[in-house]
Amino acid sequence: MSKLTPEVVAKAAQQVGVDPEKRQALLEMLADLVATEGDEEKAPAIKKQFCVLVSDPEGRLPADHEFAAWVVQIPEEENVATTCDRIHRAAYEFNTTKRGRLLPAKTIGEALEHIPAKHFKEAQVWVKTKEPVLMLRTNNKIPQEVRE
Repeated sequence: MSKLTPEVVAKAAQQVGVDPEKRQALLEMLADLVATEGDEEKAPAIKKQFCVLVSDPEGRLPADHEFAAWVVQIPEEENVATTCDRIHRAAYEFNTTKRGRLLPAKTIGEALEHIPAKHFKEAQVWVKTKEPVLMLRTNNKIPQEVRE
């Protein structure tokens, strides 16, 4: 579908039989409406930081275990410790809806996988991985010798 241009409006007004004075007034009014819509400023984009949530049921991270993790973003100036609270708020909000009452989110994993983005946006959390990804532990060092 093409955009509605002033030429198309003028041609349609002419075919309907609108007199030239009213046609000109109509075009000016439409131009004013389009100009005022463009003047509305959007809120500046929120700078975000990444945060990885790690599923650690035992409360420790041994080297020989794999853990599920989710990647989310929160506002840059916020403390990452607030991430779980933000997800809880989004889940509480979702669970009060009709769909949430039928299938409530009971875990962080269920919440991240099933809750629509609008609930997270209100809590200022942006989910980057709905499905959990595997997390590996590292000692953050590069060996100086090549292992085979």
